[in-house]
Amino acid sequence: MARELVNKVKLQIPAGRATAAPPVGTALGPFGIPLPDFCNRFNDATKDKMGDIVPVEVYIYDDRSFDFKVKTSPAAFLIKKAAGVKKASATGSKTIVGSITKEQLRQIAETKLPDLNAYTVEEAMKIIAGTAKNMGIEIKD
Repeated sequence: MARELVNKVKLQIPAGRATAAPPVGTALGPFGIPLPDFCNRFNDATKDKMGDIVPVEVYIYDDRSFDFKVKTSPAAFLIKKAAGVKKASATGSKTIVGSITKEQLRQIAETKLPDLNAYTVEEAMKIIAGTAKNMGIEIKD
């Protein structure tokens, strides 16, 4: 008998630091899945990305079992990390708060490529560059 998918929950959790406290417990608790089991599996799967925020999709089945898929960190998080800024500009491209190099832009695009709607790294770089511009981060040669 095949398991039936009951729900899909999307969360953003610090890598290697999932606990049964909110937001994990609040989001997954009502579905009756074992929270310590999820936390242990998630932490093991993301321990190499410690310090990053990691999106995860949790697939919950009718027998209260679950699977999850770890995505790449959000582009905004990667851009802020590369630029060394804590916060993006509140006014978008009108106020420049930092900068990244073309090489850093390429590295971020290569990292995000599996999760973006792009087929090549160059297309992904355009998407990431647009995100950076809206955050007040300029790209330098």
